[in-house]
Amino acid sequence: MHTLIKNASVVLPDGTVKTADIAVTEDKITKIGQKPENWQADAVIDATGKLAVPGFVNAHTHASMTLLRSYADDMKLMDWLQNKIWPVEANMVSDDIYWGAMLAAVEMIKSGTTAFADMYGPNMERVAEVVEQSGMRASLSRGLIGAAPTAADSLASNVQLYKDFHGAADGRITVMFGPHALYTCPPDFLRKVTAEARALGAEIHIHMSETKGEVEDCLKQYGKRPFAHVAETGLFECGTLAAHCVHLDDEDIAIMEKYHIRAANNPGSNMKLASGIAPVTKLLDHGLCVALGTDGASSNNNLDMLEEIQLAALVHKVDTLDPLAVPAFQALQMGTEYGAKAIGLSQVGRLEEGFKADLTLFDMHSAAWYPRHDLLSLLVYSANSSSVDTVMVNGKILMEKRQLLTLDEERIYYEANRCAMRLTK
Repeated sequence: MHTLIKNASVVLPDGTVKTADIAVTEDKITKIGQKPENWQADAVIDATGKLAVPGFVNAHTHASMTLLRSYADDMKLMDWLQNKIWPVEANMVSDDIYWGAMLAAVEMIKSGTTAFADMYGPNMERVAEVVEQSGMRASLSRGLIGAAPTAADSLASNVQLYKDFHGAADGRITVMFGPHALYTCPPDFLRKVTAEARALGAEIHIHMSETKGEVEDCLKQYGKRPFAHVAETGLFECGTLAAHCVHLDDEDIAIMEKYHIRAANNPGSNMKLASGIAPVTKLLDHGLCVALGTDGASSNNNLDMLEEIQLAALVHKVDTLDPLAVPAFQALQMGTEYGAKAIGLSQVGRLEEGFKADLTLFDMHSAAWYPRHDLLSLLVYSANSSSVDTVMVNGKILMEKRQLLTLDEERIYYEANRCAMRLTK
């Protein structure tokens, strides 16, 4: 399949924007500029008046948790988890996981997200089904509670998930191991996860240093801060995506540097749960990869990555009292290129020849896009995701002119609501 995207305003990897055609051959960007000689398009998209950006990468979420949006708000994290979320999750069945992830896929595609890193379970194979059917790209991990009686079975299911789905869906699915957090996973269990991941060559997705309480409890129980404690188990040697990373000191950052740990910052969720503000500018200054994620829709309460990009560009300015902190293009990179690196994707996150054709077109015909002094600034500081017009993943169009092409939107709304009402009645 040859697709020609004509006359787009294209955000290039260096942050400049130029008017150009994008030639897509099968799953890759063949040319940005004029189409190659002797190259004939099977389909043409007129992108006049549209901004082409790399598809957003949601580097940390819990897709099926979308069923719990608005169910338990305005609560402290551990109270929220222990008394509201975990009891409902204990009653989730396979279809709940499927339809919750389907609802998440609709929301993500319609807001310009093309790839996501998901940690949940059990029944993560149903999320893999959603990725296959929707056409999205995803890194999946089975959320592992090492302190639970079912810990061994959960770890075995993560192993099976890797064997069944790593590289599936034309390479759109990759699999990580998902030990939930140090406060739910004792050290011996983390060592077991490390051994299984190392044997398969898999990487790790884990929550780290999300709250002050988590750090204080770790110091009381183990005499060490979270990163030092987990490092002793060997887990970080596998390659790690660490979600949140809010409460860090210089020792933590040194450990992150040593093991090349990638951070998934979740500004919306961290603000709503009053977890704090991650030291993002300091992490970036140390050369660490900092991506963005939404977290789950029950703590955010949406999966809108453009909103996270906007928050990242604003909250770190006020946190550091520096108006130059996280400028617009860097915020966009955190939601695209850095996100791709964070979840282990080497050919995603940039509009560049030879890269995968994962991209989003924003329709700039609305008041928020005028006057057009600086298109990048308009995207990050002014626009919203309702401007998303067309979404492509792996060279396949998933949404065109706001119409989903791979998913039955109305049925998904019905089934997701049915599941949610049953779980929370």
